[in-house]
Amino acid sequence: MKNISDLCVKIFADGADKNGILTMYTKKFIKGFTTNPTLMHKAGVQHYETFAKEILANIQNLPISFEVFSDDFSEMRRQALKISSWGDNVFVKIPITNTKGDSAESLIKELAKSGIKQNVTALMTLEQVTCAAQALANGPSAFISVFAGRIADTGRDPMPIMAEAVKIMAKHQQLELIWASCRELLNIYQANTVGCHIITVTNDIINKFGNIGRDLKDFSLDTVKMFHTDAAKSGFNL
Repeated sequence: MKNISDLCVKIFADGADKNGILTMYTKKFIKGFTTNPTLMHKAGVQHYETFAKEILANIQNLPISFEVFSDDFSEMRRQALKISSWGDNVFVKIPITNTKGDSAESLIKELAKSGIKQNVTALMTLEQVTCAAQALANGPSAFISVFAGRIADTGRDPMPIMAEAVKIMAKHQQLELIWASCRELLNIYQANTVGCHIITVTNDIINKFGNIGRDLKDFSLDTVKMFHTDAAKSGFNL
């Protein structure tokens, strides 16, 4: 089994805990960062801009994605321009549709034409990938985030979809495909296999990297020990 450093896919840390982000920044295998309003809400972030600028004061040499949060496209545009102004390494996350299901294609195209680096997010179909790629075609560097983990949550194998997405985007050299919503460490190897450029990984999964290539018999024994220890701590008796 290959070490993480031997893979072609780039690992972006996904989260909204300031200390966690800065800890991940010290790891050489982390090549970028992403967050979203849901992660920020869970982390207790109170002020969006203050949080973002505190992170950007410490991280200026790696790409970081911050998301707009309006449901109105004109307000999304205003937010996107403001977020983009925070730093040259900032990518603005634009959802592929608003909550009504209306396509963001026109806004994405307009922002790309204006030179705004984007991370088009929440995609799950190849039709959406084609739409996003075309909208971004004449713009600067950009990411397209396909939520492979959520695709898998529906019982579908995301690998054929992600492999086809790579092909769709291939003619646009400035675009990179993100395997988003990583669920387990294996997903990193799957993303690498299909040729994904990037995978976003939460800290809890990154902290499992020490298990890569581990002897399964030894891992089994440690699992048994864990069960035994926890049963003893609980004071169980029959």
